[in-house]
Amino acid sequence: MNTLILLALVLPLGHFLGVGMLWLIGFQPAERWLSRTSRGLYGVAFVVFSVEGLLMLWHGEASNRIQFGDWFATEHSHFGITLVVDRLSLPMLWLTAVLVGVVASFSSWYLHREGGYLRFFSLLNLFGFGAFLVAASGSLDLLTVGWELVGITSVLLIGFFQNRPEPVRNALVVFVYYRISDVFLIGAVLLGHLWFANVELADLARTSPSARATTVALLLVLAACGKSSAGPFFGWLARAMEGPTPSSAIFYGGISIHLGAFLLLRVQPLIAASHLATGALLACGMLTAGVGTLLHRSSTDAKTSLAYATQTQLGLVFVEIGFGWSAIAMIHLVSHAIVRTAQFLRAPSMLHDHQHVHAAAGGRLEPTGVHFETWLPRAAQRWLYRVALGSGLYDTAVDRLLVKPVCALARGLAVLEPPPRTGASRSRPRSSSR
Repeated sequence: MNTLILLALVLPLGHFLGVGMLWLIGFQPAERWLSRTSRGLYGVAFVVFSVEGLLMLWHGEASNRIQFGDWFATEHSHFGITLVVDRLSLPMLWLTAVLVGVVASFSSWYLHREGGYLRFFSLLNLFGFGAFLVAASGSLDLLTVGWELVGITSVLLIGFFQNRPEPVRNALVVFVYYRISDVFLIGAVLLGHLWFANVELADLARTSPSARATTVALLLVLAACGKSSAGPFFGWLARAMEGPTPSSAIFYGGISIHLGAFLLLRVQPLIAASHLATGALLACGMLTAGVGTLLHRSSTDAKTSLAYATQTQLGLVFVEIGFGWSAIAMIHLVSHAIVRTAQFLRAPSMLHDHQHVHAAAGGRLEPTGVHFETWLPRAAQRWLYRVALGSGLYDTAVDRLLVKPVCALARGLAVLEPPPRTGASRSRPRSSSR
């Protein structure tokens, strides 16, 4: 059975590599073949994961560890290749197989005759492999590989419409945020090897409370915030809506945006052992949920509104993890991913759906959440509305507190550069025409 699990995990990677080789030799597969094979491999993966779950339930096993040795080992640490199938990874594997398969089926019609059809499905399958790897990783080493694959495919699909400047610009902004959060994850991996000899997730969960454990826990909290657009990384998710609707659904409604919360669930005992890391997680979650709610209520387009609603729910998931409610957080994560993916896929038909609901309600559809406004004075309501229209003042704060000081520092350091050469440059003589 372990061989079948490994095969199910690497099927999307094999599809990506096979299609890439065909493209390199000048052969472009047909749209129908691409969509059918993509749907089929995720169907096979779902069946394999379901059988594995039933076998574990039948034999009363809590987890199944699959070890493939080490990438390499040193005197003080080793970098192992370990897969884990347990109560946390199985729901995430099921979720990835189902949602990526649904999006692949939806995209076969949505992107029909689109110029980037092959590119979209190739990146979708590479993303599926990365998400499988994150879900089944038994160590932070292997998780980082899947984490990076998910990040690069996310950025490339945000800039899918590369003939327009705005998607490319927003993809670059998201890439910068991803790279900053990756620094925290890689830092946690390096310090884990330095201080604890390995970064196996099971071993990290049993780490005794200490200043070193707190440092690693804080780095992982910041890495999760970067991947899930929470806390200090709140501002990038709305920019990611430049990609096609199917990629927005699977990345920022279903799987990618929830990987930060999944990482926190994996290392929840390590975070719970540190009051500082727990406090930081709760603060980031509450701030994200509050600001997300405020911005969601003032958004004027469907996808941006769904993006802020996603951040609100993710903030609540972070709070649940901070309180130690792992089971509730996992149920919330899976349920929210399914509902939000469906809403993103239905976003182009939202106006049509609203008209049906409006007619079914007899022409009287009351706005939601109005009773909350009665708790605040009129001046506070107007101030909050201005803050919401300014996207929570996030971009303004980043510009004033981070971008401008860095630019000023760069201008100040410019005096250390050698001055440009000054000299009379001989101009090219003009040719006289007769």
